Amino acid sequence: MKSFIREQMRERLRQLTPEEKRAYDEQIAAKLYAFSGWQQATTVALTVSKGQEINTMPIIEKAWEEGKIVCVPKCYPETKTMTFRAIRSFAQLETVYFGLREPIEAITEEIPPQAIELMIVPGICFSTDGYRIGYGGGYYDRYLQQVKSPTASLAYSFQVIEQLPIEPHDIPVDVIITNEKVIVCHE
Repeated sequence: MKSFIREQMRERLRQLTPEEKRAYDEQIAAKLYAFSGWQQATTVALTVSKGQEINTMPIIEKAWEEGKIVCVPKCYPETKTMTFRAIRSFAQLETVYFGLREPIEAITEEIPPQAIELMIVPGICFSTDGYRIGYGGGYYDRYLQQVKSPTASLAYSFQVIEQLPIEPHDIPVDVIITNEKVIVCHE
């Protein structure tokens, strides 16, 4: 079921025109910057986007402008685990498998989960109660078990549906920020 939903959503993402994508990305970013979780956080964790994902490059640049510490994931496929490492420029990234851009370990420092004040969690589809379908690796579900800070996901409004099949290990996010509105998933 999850793989079917993932494929349907990928197809819908491919249908976005570059103009729609740019406009939606800007609307989502504006709502993120107005979100109290963003405003209060000095250390923000998020992914470096690629392809049809919401463009996080301007968000990372905005965080740097505001003096925030930006940390991005470094994945270890052999153990299916990840850490977050602080980057101060895009030059501190390298391209690894599947075209993912990750921090270069030799020139970045690891940020422990308890130091992250806002965790922006990626996904391809979300339910209104905060559950998500990711890209299938399970990295975030494992990492989120250690995270106590607020969690948010960025999504195009069509990526949010009423409900998803959930499994015991799934951890919902607190807030979903779309191009149309901010959804508080649970009080």
